[in-house]
Amino acid sequence: MVYFIATPIGNLGEITFRAVETLKNVQAVFCEDTRHSQILLNAYGIAKPTYSYHKFNEKKSLDFVLSFCKNGQDIAVISDAGMPCINDPGNILINALKQDGYSYTVISGASAFVNAFVLSGYQPPFTYYGFLPDKKSDRDKLLDGAVGVGIFYLSVHDIKENMSYLLGRLGDRECCLVKELTKSHERVRFCKLSDVIEDDKGEFVLVVNRQTQENPLCALTVEEHIAYYINGGMSKNEAVKAVAKDRNVSKNEIYKLTLNDR
Repeated sequence: MVYFIATPIGNLGEITFRAVETLKNVQAVFCEDTRHSQILLNAYGIAKPTYSYHKFNEKKSLDFVLSFCKNGQDIAVISDAGMPCINDPGNILINALKQDGYSYTVISGASAFVNAFVLSGYQPPFTYYGFLPDKKSDRDKLLDGAVGVGIFYLSVHDIKENMSYLLGRLGDRECCLVKELTKSHERVRFCKLSDVIEDDKGEFVLVVNRQTQENPLCALTVEEHIAYYINGGMSKNEAVKAVAKDRNVSKNEIYKLTLNDR
């Protein structure tokens, strides 16, 4: 059996009893960073062989990991913090396990984006996006049709640029910015995407609320709304995107409405 085990995202005490017992009973533990994970294992008196398993070697290490399964041994896969496969290695291994018919399961626990969403107080549904891609075209494709609550991971080096991009893409929405989750100095800040965040370290979870303020242009018909932007110099495609953002619906939905009106 392969156990994908959630580990604490901040406070070492936030690990389940089942997770600790499972880590004590497996034959080996595969970690993103063995030195980092050893702190957790030592805290709970867990002495097991550890092996490096991270995004740069997960494909190359696949046969080695599967060799434990072939020998009938139980192993654990853990991330530095949070749930494996959520912006962390694990997906490639799970697909290999599915293909080869090996048993696997998940040991529940912490996930930063879930904690941040709860702290925000916003209403579901929500979409988890993780870290934004580097290329603008990839970002635009990822966010095409984004209308509800969105959850993003941001590094301190990218926070200003990422929030500026989201401002231009989604409008100046209310958001909840969280860092140091579950630690004694956990910080939760409610702000707008237009706010400039001054911080010098750490990673953040940004929960962006759906657009709550009614745009006066939405009182127009869809055709009139599109015409307003075209008359202002936009192409039809740009106007459709702008209308979709104003009305908090997908671009495809606006296209459908224009076709129905013909």
